[in-house]
Amino acid sequence: MSAPQNESIQSLYEGDQSKLYSGVLAHHSDVNSAESKAQVKRIWNIFWFLLVITIVEVVMGMKFSHLMPRGIANFLFLALTLVKAGYIVKVFMHLGDEFKGFIATVLIPLVLFVWFIIAFLADGSFWLHMNDDSPARHKTEQVAK
Repeated sequence: MSAPQNESIQSLYEGDQSKLYSGVLAHHSDVNSAESKAQVKRIWNIFWFLLVITIVEVVMGMKFSHLMPRGIANFLFLALTLVKAGYIVKVFMHLGDEFKGFIATVLIPLVLFVWFIIAFLADGSFWLHMNDDSPARHKTEQVAK
């Protein structure tokens, strides 16, 4: 199936987008080409890498998490999860092919959002413990008894 000659690529994006996914804009006309085979090999290599990381995480969680300090286990789980997330975003969500400015546009708000969550959790924890240790609170509890 090929696009009509009088129809521009831009019009495919502006109108009926079903043509975008029907093979009209396929990058490879031959799936047996060296370029296609290289891309498939790359995807399989990343799949196996992500599978190994997942297996390491599961084995650590099932067998070794009780043998190491909780902080180290949490750090290892977080690091492995971030590596997996990075590969998924880079390869399967195609962010690795984008311009650096676009990547910064995505990552900077994400980092600020994570900081925002951590800051509010820390602040909430502070206020929770401050209220528990308040002398006024203990006086009212003693009077009520």
